[in-house]
Amino acid sequence: MSMDGIAVPEVSEALSAEALVAEVVREARDENALASICLTSSFQTEDMVVLDMLRKHLPQVPVIFLETGYHFPELIAYRDQMVREWDLNLVNALPKTTLEEHESEFGLLHIVEPTKCCAIRKVEPLMRSLEPFSWWFTGLRREQSPTRAGLRKVEGHRLPTGKSLKKLSVLADWDWARVEGYALAHGIPRLGLYDRGYTSIGCEPCTAVPAVGADARSGRWGGKKLECGIHTFSERQ
Repeated sequence: MSMDGIAVPEVSEALSAEALVAEVVREARDENALASICLTSSFQTEDMVVLDMLRKHLPQVPVIFLETGYHFPELIAYRDQMVREWDLNLVNALPKTTLEEHESEFGLLHIVEPTKCCAIRKVEPLMRSLEPFSWWFTGLRREQSPTRAGLRKVEGHRLPTGKSLKKLSVLADWDWARVEGYALAHGIPRLGLYDRGYTSIGCEPCTAVPAVGADARSGRWGGKKLECGIHTFSERQ
């Protein structure tokens, strides 16, 4: 299967997550383009599962983390733990302004205009960080929220600069039980915030424990929205 085979998406949809990871790496190797593969990770379990699969083929795959300055201390501690234990090639995607500069100019923008805050501290740094790559792995799943229900395992995306790349959500058809089962079976350390009831973890001021029975991302941004924009600002082709 060629990744240009997005024209026949049923091929990639039929592949298991592990098989799709292996296929992308094989194609990149054939093209002498292994350096064009990256993973964006918030260090939630889905991302760690995809990273575990990728590391079997590419131990030093770039792991792009959006360092907004607003993360839970527990999340940063877990990130640093996994960087040490797995010897990760971490790429901290930084906004163009420090948190102090940001708040000096905008105040508590995450409260009054959360979408603008996300655009400055998440979307722009990610779009900039993705420029060198051609294959973009994510831990997105259809089950996570209504905004992701139509997710395909392989999609073509165009960045704001016009750069095109393949976006790969190899766990698109997995449910949470399968994610947790894989993590347990493969000895992936658990982020402690899950034990406090969080099901989708972003910046600390904008993340709450969701109501019982609500979808995983309903605790984000006080229920005002479900996406920060990093998966909607690129143009799906």
